[in-house]
Amino acid sequence: MITLYGVYRSRASRPLWLLGETGTPFTHVPVIQSYRLPDADAPGAPLHTASPGFLAVNPQGQIPAMVDGDLVLTESMAITLYIARRHGGPLGPSSDAELALMEQWALFAVTSVEGPAIEILYTMGDGGDKTAEGQAAIAVNCEKLRRPLRRLQSHFHDHDWLVGGRFTVADLNTAECLRYAQGHPTLLGEFPKVKDWLERCQARPAFAAMWAARMAEPA
Repeated sequence: MITLYGVYRSRASRPLWLLGETGTPFTHVPVIQSYRLPDADAPGAPLHTASPGFLAVNPQGQIPAMVDGDLVLTESMAITLYIARRHGGPLGPSSDAELALMEQWALFAVTSVEGPAIEILYTMGDGGDKTAEGQAAIAVNCEKLRRPLRRLQSHFHDHDWLVGGRFTVADLNTAECLRYAQGHPTLLGEFPKVKDWLERCQARPAFAAMWAARMAEPA
């Protein structure tokens, strides 16, 4: 059985959403980021990314991590692609070509989308950075995102989903990376087909369940 390490308020949201989609039995071991704890070394502190027990799973001290038998994976995209191949049914690839496309979109998401999107999230923060420097940083990262967003907008002119005409792990991975920029008030409005696709992804019951669990965790 799969064992997944991580909390919902992390990139573990990706495999947790997918596991909800597939109904795959798994063991969830909540592991919180050590930087979120005021005193990670205090007695009774929860299992965290610097705990010896977790470092035995992932010496890099990052979440998520997954163990399935003798296999250990420590990158969220590798985890979701593996789960989709093994347990995903229609969410996984039906051919080598579909697998290649799903891998391509995963790489696209982490190399072209996630970096500037997460910078927008961090800079906006609670209420946003209203300084000139903060607003300039947001503008720079919005511009970095416009190129991949134009690619997605073009794709969705002719397709409802990224691969195979159906919702797959490719959509899930890309949607989770783009979610970081979703709080920007105008950016996604420039790309209405992308905005519509993202909303359809997030309208799925498994996303709603994942998000409810995430919101129930301490911030």
